[in-house]
Amino acid sequence: MWKLISAWFISGSFIFATCSNPRSSTSNSPGRDSMLPPVETSSANTDYPSAFAGQTRIGGIKTTNEYTTTVLTRELNKPWGIAVLPDGRLLITEKGGTMRIVSVSGNVSPAITGIPAVNAGGQGGLLGLTLDPDFQNNRMLYWVFSERMTDGNVTAVAKGKLSNDERSIENATVIYRAMPAYRGSLHYGGRILFDVNGNLFVSTGERSDMATRPQAQWLNSALGKIVRITKDGKPAAGNPFLNNSNAFPEIYSYGHRNVQGLAFHPETGDLWENEFGPRGGDELNLIKPGKNYGWPTITYGIEYSGGRVGDGIQRKEGMEQPVYYWDPVLSPSGMTFYKGDDIPEWKNNLFIGGLNSHHIARLAIRNNKVIGEERLLAKEGQRFRDVQQGKDGALYAITDEGRLYRIAKR
Repeated sequence: MWKLISAWFISGSFIFATCSNPRSSTSNSPGRDSMLPPVETSSANTDYPSAFAGQTRIGGIKTTNEYTTTVLTRELNKPWGIAVLPDGRLLITEKGGTMRIVSVSGNVSPAITGIPAVNAGGQGGLLGLTLDPDFQNNRMLYWVFSERMTDGNVTAVAKGKLSNDERSIENATVIYRAMPAYRGSLHYGGRILFDVNGNLFVSTGERSDMATRPQAQWLNSALGKIVRITKDGKPAAGNPFLNNSNAFPEIYSYGHRNVQGLAFHPETGDLWENEFGPRGGDELNLIKPGKNYGWPTITYGIEYSGGRVGDGIQRKEGMEQPVYYWDPVLSPSGMTFYKGDDIPEWKNNLFIGGLNSHHIARLAIRNNKVIGEERLLAKEGQRFRDVQQGKDGALYAITDEGRLYRIAKR
């Protein structure tokens, strides 16, 4: 049973800390005797059978190491993405089109200028960001945003240099646009990260509407995809469709709905993603080049109206199954694998920010299967938009409501 251990007033913000009962643990893999009932107790939207045991509603787990949760600030304006600077401070995007630097003590910088205009309507805005692997020397940033064009809106990628005084972005340039443009304001995807070869993985959405939804299956559309591009926005060498004249060469995987979480496993280097289902069917996927992840042909969700999606099927040859899915929804957004040693049982666990579910999901994974699930910060009532690990080993999470949390060993 978690206990609220303190609340105090600092710099105009109430700061809370929570912790578990102090116990010790040396394993990051829960044993069968320690498994709890599944954390999800609400009725599912469907009666669809899963493809394999443990694909959904796996047994619950409970963190036994003591940790604290602290609200560092409540002054952010719809934060969306976190990048960790070399000195440990956090560079955070805000949906309306600003970036700010926040210290680990919660001091928030003025808005950074020089960012190209974003279309912040609906689910659009300034979205995910990442630092150049050589940021310490070149100070380059890369970010995703929704851009208004003459014939609609697109998911776009830009790059620019953070000025030495940290007040502006210099020479901002758009390097990639996920075409075609569409006059809609939903499902932009928006996560971005570098791979070990210095290329960028970028997630897009299929823009939600029936008119664009089928394009998730099209190889001549960048909607509903994970793409891999160079720092200049060109298709990366080795992409699976590079030599296919009928496909966009930047495509890495397809058949996605709205990918808002990307992370590399710290030991295997595998790319994992999460994406929204409709009513139910939110997915966690292990991404392989050239693979088709099924949307909208197969899904474990239903339409918001209650009807079937397409033919209402969940499996089809040539389409990948999710490693895990949620019904009802997790509403998953930013995510990260825990790489620290402070809380040993979290080692290599995946942490996913939940929006409509108002918690952070902790997933223990073994042999590419989820073996346990826990809900963190469920009593906070927040929409968790992103979670990343800081230089100090702590987890940092932002919420749509403007909060920045620090989660660390007590």
